[in-house]
Amino acid sequence: MTTPFLADAEAIRDDIIAIRRDLHMHPELGFQEVRTARLIADKLDGLGYDVIAGVGKTGVVGLLSGAQPGERTVLLRFDMDALPIQEENDVPYRSQTPGIMHACGHDAHVAVGIGVATVLAKHRDLFPGAIKLMFQPAEEGLGGAMSMIDDGVLKGPDVDIALGLHVASMLPLGQVVVRSGALLAAADKLEIVVRGRGGHAAHPDQTIDAVAVASHIVVALQTIVARNLDPEQPGVVTVGSIHAGEAGNVISETAIMRGSIRSFSPEVRDLLHRRIREVATGVAIALGAQADVTITLGVDPTVNAVAPTEVVYQAAAAVLGEENINTTYRTMGGEDFSAVLARVPGNFFFLGARNDQQGLNYPHHNPRFDIDESCLSAGVAILCDAAVRCLNGEGVGAG
Repeated sequence: MTTPFLADAEAIRDDIIAIRRDLHMHPELGFQEVRTARLIADKLDGLGYDVIAGVGKTGVVGLLSGAQPGERTVLLRFDMDALPIQEENDVPYRSQTPGIMHACGHDAHVAVGIGVATVLAKHRDLFPGAIKLMFQPAEEGLGGAMSMIDDGVLKGPDVDIALGLHVASMLPLGQVVVRSGALLAAADKLEIVVRGRGGHAAHPDQTIDAVAVASHIVVALQTIVARNLDPEQPGVVTVGSIHAGEAGNVISETAIMRGSIRSFSPEVRDLLHRRIREVATGVAIALGAQADVTITLGVDPTVNAVAPTEVVYQAAAAVLGEENINTTYRTMGGEDFSAVLARVPGNFFFLGARNDQQGLNYPHHNPRFDIDESCLSAGVAILCDAAVRCLNGEGVGAG
């Protein structure tokens, strides 16, 4: 099984890489992607797309109608924002903006998106309906997907199927992860404020040590996953920071704990939230203190529908070979494309970008993160192939 789109994608490989490197040198944080959005809009306009800028603040939408009659619309999403990280890579395309870098691959996603736009503009004769390209701001915890949804990105015309991808440094070059069901987790924010009674370090009997109480809470929270959760149901409770006091000879009155809660199912999500509140407040009371627990809902699980996933599987098999498709991997990472997939059936997949021989194997959100750019043409080809299949009637019955 082959696809005509791989040759087209390979033909523009150098152009795609050049775009990725330009974006990598000029990263912009969430809702500040002004230069990035302008570059995208100019490229899409030059390819004959109907372009709408300023969707969800700095998002860009490109719409292209096929040459054949049809009413179906397929949305392809590409996020744009960078991270507040100082890059440590010594490469010619190193970030030129101090303290900001593309440490998660969103520069690659935009480059793939422009590559997809280029190839599909060349092949309007192959599909009916319409392609809608969603270049999204602020994926990194700022709600960019919902911002674009609120501005109508799924309307006018209404989207029938949505597809997206993420380059993955944990996955070897030439491989993809394509699976139905929950691929990424719900990711909620946790804050626990422990309130005790401060005092002199020489007289602990006159105090209620908020640091000691917080320490007991951290340990007790781990028993929730170990002892309250079905072993076959994944969940994560992480306390990532504790802030208390300033001096070594003062027992702190207050300790502020912040963390993350990860789950795939609504049942596990509810259980974790309930038990965190019970455990934190119970431990605090037992030690004479008070714990105020605040849980802020983050992204929902990213859930792939069955029929669109089968389409992406076939497209990936045509590009990379069926033997290079992983159908079991999933991660407790979060992704706000989940907001789109909660409203429209679709698929989100991982594209391998790891190359151990070249040292391109640092994790996402690391100051040394980088990718093997030869993965980009495969991403273009897979998305083009899958989108055209969907527009021609595949991917229906998307439950």
